[in-house]
Amino acid sequence: MSKNLNPKHNEGPVAKTIEEQTAKLPSDLFLWAALGSMGISLTLKIQGRADQALFVGQWAAPFLILGLYNKLVKLEGSE
Repeated sequence: MSKNLNPKHNEGPVAKTIEEQTAKLPSDLFLWAALGSMGISLTLKIQGRADQALFVGQWAAPFLILGLYNKLVKLEGSE
């Protein structure tokens, strides 16, 4: 079902391909990836590896954003 509100705008072939492939992934995969990165970050922090803990801990937000994008593409489609 196409809901393109701007008829002058069409997705390119790369965006369409990426959306088709990522739509096959379950949305909760991104939630688990975010929770996993937080758990790994906590483990690294407890081990005294603060720099690595901060690096890995910052992965949670992008995973959640990717999950939201994935969900929107599944519900609304890309066009």
